[in-house]
Amino acid sequence: MRKLIYITLISFFWACSPEELISPYPCLGDCDTAFYIDPLVSPGVFQDSNGYWHIEHQGIQYFTIKGNTSELHPDYIVNGVPLIETVFDSNYWVWINNITFTVPLYSVLSYFTNGNYTNPIPIGNLTYTIEDMAQNFPPLNIVGYQYNPNSSIQDLGTYSKYNYTPQQQIFFDNEMVGDTDKVIIKKKYNSDIEIEKELKIIFE
Repeated sequence: MRKLIYITLISFFWACSPEELISPYPCLGDCDTAFYIDPLVSPGVFQDSNGYWHIEHQGIQYFTIKGNTSELHPDYIVNGVPLIETVFDSNYWVWINNITFTVPLYSVLSYFTNGNYTNPIPIGNLTYTIEDMAQNFPPLNIVGYQYNPNSSIQDLGTYSKYNYTPQQQIFFDNEMVGDTDKVIIKKKYNSDIEIEKELKIIFE
């Protein structure tokens, strides 16, 4: 009878052995990340001794920021997809200022300058101001998103998710030459660890 009790207890503890624990740290090694401006898109770009990136406008309207990040522990990879995301933001906004323009108004009963009815004669003009445009064209952040009154402050930014080599194209036109910018990049590893990086940029 006593042997039967021992065997039963051993079987009970064997069946109730704890499952393998998930790794408490999401990365293989240190969670680290590095970002840079792609020289293939912007030849001649460089970082000076003060940490500023110097980029010259060469005709195209953008440059590219690329990153390399630490790989995750297998516990934080689901069906081959790493639970990782990158958020890009900037303190540089593109805004149209002191602009007005006038467009002609037409009527469905307008007169035409020819018999083919292809050149209508305007019945008046309509002038747009910056206030009118602001309602339809909210300010643009150069990382690629627009802000409007319904935007959530916590969700602002552009996202690159589920990959170890995030990249983002950044708007850059000739009107920005001579300005400086700071691109803020947040790297999130499974929402457990968040690393913030900054790229200080001089537009030349």
